[in-house]
Amino acid sequence: MAPVSTPAIVLQTFKYGDTSKIVRLATRDFGVQSAIAKGASRPKSRFGGRLQSLSQGTAHLYIKQTRDLQTLAGFDLTAQRTELAADVGRYAAAAALSELVLRLSPAERHPEIFELLEQSLDRLVITPPADTGPLALAALWQMVSTLGFAPSLETCARDGRSLPAGAARFSVVDGGFLCSACAAGSEVSKLTAPDRAALERLVVGHPDVDLSAKQLAAHRRLLARFVRRHASEERALKALEFWEDGP
Repeated sequence: MAPVSTPAIVLQTFKYGDTSKIVRLATRDFGVQSAIAKGASRPKSRFGGRLQSLSQGTAHLYIKQTRDLQTLAGFDLTAQRTELAADVGRYAAAAALSELVLRLSPAERHPEIFELLEQSLDRLVITPPADTGPLALAALWQMVSTLGFAPSLETCARDGRSLPAGAARFSVVDGGFLCSACAAGSEVSKLTAPDRAALERLVVGHPDVDLSAKQLAAHRRLLARFVRRHASEERALKALEFWEDGP
């Protein structure tokens, strides 16, 4: 059986035995795959230092649909993204993105998830650290939406009524904005009109919003709470939690 080749991004690696590694890959053509890289820990391994988290290349895989663990025959590196490690904020955002893909991706092939991850990581590489906050929010909200967990922003998340312009109330439990009637007595986050407008832009991937440090922190908390409630089934997402704390 010949290996198949596909663009791939390394999401996670860990040691397996004395000489091998288990690699979790986001692939364009086969979704998220787990594979064993035999001999990857040896000094003269053919993989060298290519299998670093967030690195990208062409993965050559022996895939059997009846197995959960595939075999990685080779990995041709195209981008290592070492720049991300130079700033803790950028790295935290990149790690949170990769964690969402690793933990929440559907089992089947979704090339748009891979392409969004690739584009988001590349943008983080070239973005000045001072501008990382809004970009990270936009990238994470867009990924959440692409993974199938988009919040309801145009109509009431509970009864479907249209919403007036201006300040709004966001319910994490209900998964979006609520009309005034539904918001009464409910646990909601009150967003000013500017914060509402910023959220609406961030969810579709536009980072060009003007937010203070306090507003950025509030938006990080809102996104993390939304993910925990609707996507992670209350499972711990350590990278997301670290990003939420605002390193």
